[in-house]
Amino acid sequence: MQTVRAIYKSEIGPLEVIGQQNGILTITFVEDESGADRFLPACIKECLRQLDEYFKGKRKKFSVPLLLDGTDFQKAVWRQLQRIPFGQTASYGDVARAVGSPQAFRAVGNANNKNPIPLIIPCHRVIGSDGKLVGFGSGIWRKEWLLDHEKSFRQ
Repeated sequence: MQTVRAIYKSEIGPLEVIGQQNGILTITFVEDESGADRFLPACIKECLRQLDEYFKGKRKKFSVPLLLDGTDFQKAVWRQLQRIPFGQTASYGDVARAVGSPQAFRAVGNANNKNPIPLIIPCHRVIGSDGKLVGFGSGIWRKEWLLDHEKSFRQ
C-alpha cells in the first residue's frame, strides 16, 4: 500500500503526517516542510482537519484510524494514553498501574518514547510522579505548550 506524506503547520512547529489510505502511521515534528505529497487519501485529509481543530481548541479527542506497529506492551500503554482526558495528566506510575504492571514505570517511559503518533496518542499528558514535566522527545517546551493549550480549552 502506498505511503504518503503531508505537513501540518502548527503553532509549535511543522508536523509531518505519514500514512496510508487506511490509517496514520506516524506524526513527527520536523524542520523540513518540503516533500509533501499532492494527492492525499481521505484518511490523511481527515487527520489534518482534526489536527487543525485540536490546535484551534475545538477538538479534544481524535478519531482517525491508526496503524500501530509496536509490542503488545507498547500498544497497551498507547491505548491507556488515549484514555487520559484532554487537559489532564497522569504519571508514568499511574499508566503502569493502569496497564497492570505497577512496577513498569520505566517501561512505560520507553513506550512513551517510542510513541509514533504524538498528539493523537497524547504522550505529552504523562508527567513525573513529582508533577514535573519530563521526557518529551520533541522538547519539554512543546510539552508545556500542549498542556497549557489543553488547559486553556478544558471545560
